[in-house]
Amino acid sequence: MQLSNILSTLMAVGLAVAHPGHDVTQEITERRDFLASNKNDLSHCADKLKARGLETRNIQRRSDLVKGLLKKRGIQAPPSLNKSHESTQAYTAATDMSVIFASNKSCILSPEQIDGPYYVAGEAIRQDVVEDQKGVPLALDIQIVDMDTCEPVTGAYLDIWHCNSTGVYGGVAVFGNGVGSSDKSNLNNTWLRGAQKTDKDGAVQFSTLFPGFYQGRATHIHVAVHLNATPLANGTLIDTTAAHVGQMYFDQDLIAEVNKLAPYTGNKQRFTTNAQDLVLNGVHGDSDPIMEYTRLGEGLEDGLLAWLSIGINRTYVHEIRPAATHFETGGEPNQNGGMFPGGPFPSGFPTGGLPPGMSWFPPMPTSSSTSTP
Repeated sequence: MQLSNILSTLMAVGLAVAHPGHDVTQEITERRDFLASNKNDLSHCADKLKARGLETRNIQRRSDLVKGLLKKRGIQAPPSLNKSHESTQAYTAATDMSVIFASNKSCILSPEQIDGPYYVAGEAIRQDVVEDQKGVPLALDIQIVDMDTCEPVTGAYLDIWHCNSTGVYGGVAVFGNGVGSSDKSNLNNTWLRGAQKTDKDGAVQFSTLFPGFYQGRATHIHVAVHLNATPLANGTLIDTTAAHVGQMYFDQDLIAEVNKLAPYTGNKQRFTTNAQDLVLNGVHGDSDPIMEYTRLGEGLEDGLLAWLSIGINRTYVHEIRPAATHFETGGEPNQNGGMFPGGPFPSGFPTGGLPPGMSWFPPMPTSSSTSTP
């Protein structure tokens, strides 16, 4: 296949491509079919979670996390503002944290198949995934609940992975990562990736950074839930069987505020809003994957805490196609980088980046309100 034909085909699919080599239309169809026979949030669990004391423990856990972060960073004031992506209500420094964290907002993950080409097997089991990356500090509190029994999913491993402030994923060397680079040295990078084991409340907490964006996708964090994973002796996890794979998103106003700060301003990729993202819009009408958040101080440099409860169906299990596997000796790419299921790159496929001036994605719809970060 000639390069010109490949590029023409890719440009024709346009916004149906979430990552190069991935058509989201199948994923959106799977999502619709899944929700047609499953509950679409955890509202039916509210009374059970409260009766079992889980809601109270959620409030306490998140409050303790905030207090610890404030102490660690030398911030004297309690959270000065909590802004839900849905609510116009602003909470002041006088608002008790039990009110701020009493949200039962949740989403349901289904087998969304957005695992490649940026998933890496062999992630480290760790709470802090920042390493040497720069950006707005972000603490995450993620809870996994069985959507059928309303019980917390304990003892599972939850992976997170996301791009850095300029839209590049560490640990992979695939076409389309960042601005088209496939730098092989990036295979050894492990930043902004990690896994944690869920506790008795089905919860995990991570220290990371607010993610940047890359063209064709809204700002997001990937998550995967492994129900029967066994850690390796070196403290990493290689398990390509996931109960659920999905993404968590952020309030558009918060994204716009973050994108005005360095190093996010160094991101030269085309910006995509939540409203323009086909993957997000394929799920947002059925459940709510946009995280609640609170600021830890007056400025974003003091950091953020974001939280979400996720409902899963244990019976939906599929194989993840990792782009690479990270061993003790470093990262090794997989045959097709997780991009083209069932075979290697098509003949003539460019593995070193697009020619100058070309893009994976056609021009996005623009308006004065949605065309800029």
